[in-house]
Amino acid sequence: MAEASRDFDIVLFGATGFTGRLVAEYLARHLPTGARWALAGRSQERLEAVRSRLVSLEPGCADLPLLHADVSDPATLDRVAQRARVVVSTVGPYLTYGEPLVAACAKAGTDYADLTGEPEFVDRMYLGYHQQARDTGARLVHACGFDSVPHDLGTRFTVLQLPEGTPIRVRGMVRAHGALSGGTLSTAVTAMSRARQMRQVAAERRAREPRPAGRKIRSVARPPHRDPDTGLWLMPLPTIDPLVVKRSAAALDRYGPDFGYAHYAALRRLPMMAATMAGLGALATAVQLPPVRDAVQSRIRQGDGPAESKRARSWFRVRFVGEAGGSRVVTEVTGGDPGYGETATMLGESALSLAFDDNPAVAGQLTTAVAMGENLTRRLQQAGMGFHVLDRSGGR
Repeated sequence: MAEASRDFDIVLFGATGFTGRLVAEYLARHLPTGARWALAGRSQERLEAVRSRLVSLEPGCADLPLLHADVSDPATLDRVAQRARVVVSTVGPYLTYGEPLVAACAKAGTDYADLTGEPEFVDRMYLGYHQQARDTGARLVHACGFDSVPHDLGTRFTVLQLPEGTPIRVRGMVRAHGALSGGTLSTAVTAMSRARQMRQVAAERRAREPRPAGRKIRSVARPPHRDPDTGLWLMPLPTIDPLVVKRSAAALDRYGPDFGYAHYAALRRLPMMAATMAGLGALATAVQLPPVRDAVQSRIRQGDGPAESKRARSWFRVRFVGEAGGSRVVTEVTGGDPGYGETATMLGESALSLAFDDNPAVAGQLTTAVAMGENLTRRLQQAGMGFHVLDRSGGR
């Protein structure tokens, strides 16, 4: 769409929440000169408070437009989508609140990005709006935070170091230290309590989604084990991340004729892994009961977050080992606070890339690797995230 046909390059929906405020601050500091943006939400008073905070950081935000948008009033979301080139949402849980905005963006041909880590939501949005978005030219890009940018772009970065046209195997190993966000906790608890519905929707998507012709894309995760290369104990990590990686692989021929991906949490000691597995199993059983589920989710309220001093001590590392055609490469994606600080950076840069970069001419529901792969990787490197090759052996 022509830039002049919309009032705003970027609209941020959900700026009054904890992560939303961080994204708003990031955009205020990093938008290019002349960029047109706005904040959207239900409460004029709370939006004005966020704008006042932004003015203390960037005085040019004094006249930042504030738009009324309410998920219970689809007409307000339609108006926002019609005025924006890109809409960014931090309003979760997305399974509860996300669909009306996705629908508005798909209908208006407006690019959309969010922070969801909810597989059921992403599958439902594919079934409901992928084809419409393709028809209107909208790019619907979910999971633009710690779920799943480091894993998606890190796998792509690893694949590009390996020979073309040959089977590729990649394993990703995640280590992180930081405060759990309310959104992440809610996502995990909701997924555990809706396993049956999640499986049903995933099966419906598999039945409808075309498979890549003449290519195999598969999961190759092993049961819990000790990794011989790193000495770390690995346990399969059933998050949205491996699903996103496989969808990128299915869409991009560069991942080869036979691509396998394994996704693990990496822990230093066996007792720690055993305790983690036991704890997750107990939690998955307990949250089937609504009172327990409500109690767990109330431990960290949506919109709350840790102090800046605690976020400053947080970090993540995702190590990848890729093998293909006799070549082997070890890469790593690194960053700071995964739950808040770097998530705000990843979503902010995703919005900037969608709005201002010369990205591939694609539409529909997309992954970050497919929609913005090279440009977003470059942006995140410039923002301080690390994408490094640690070791290489064999011929390319």
